[in-house]
Formats: sequence, C-alpha cells, structure tokens
Amino acid sequence: MLRITKEFHFSASHVLDRLPSWHPCARMHGHNYVVVLELSARREDLTDAGFVRDYRELDAFKKWMDETLDHRHLNEAMGGGVSPRQRRIWLHGSSTSGSIGILS
Repeated sequence: MLRITKEFHFSASHVLDRLPSWHPCARMHGHNYVVVLELSARREDLTDAGFVRDYRELDAFKKWMDETLDHRHLNEAMGGGVSPRQRRIWLHGSSTSGSIGILS
C-alpha cells in the first residue's frame, strides 16, 4: 500500500460548556489545529501519472476547511458543544482510502 499525507492548518474558537464557570476553558478560547489528510492506494490503483492522488485535487478540501472551520466558532460550525474528547476527530473516507485527523 502506498500512502501520501498532507497537513492543513486552521484556527478556531470553542467553549467547553460542561465545565464549571470558574474553569478557564469554560470561557470562549481558541486553538490552532492541524488536519492531517492521509490517502492510500494499492500500486495497481495509482493514477495514470503514478500518483496515489494528485495533491492539486486536495484544493477543494482546503477550500471547504477554510470556509467551514477556519476562524470560526466550532460550537456553531460543528452544531453544538465541543467537548475535550471531540478536540480529536477522525473522519474516514476514501480516495481510495483515507482519514482526516483534526488535532489541537
């Protein structure tokens, strides 16, 4: 299996609303996030140019991330409260196969 990875960065705010009001993280605060996109393909599934995926094809993902998450309030962008556990999110998809990790 051959793999490629690409890192993307964004900044966003959130509120951890299940914490007591005296806790600093109960107030609105922000983080810088790193999104690691990893794609893989079997040798026989490479593109005609021999790529797992052309990096230029990831521009649409970057555009979506910038418009949806960058400099946004995650409680609103993700539809509800963001817990400490949700600060690490893994979405699985396919490129042929891939995963997106959002880490603070």
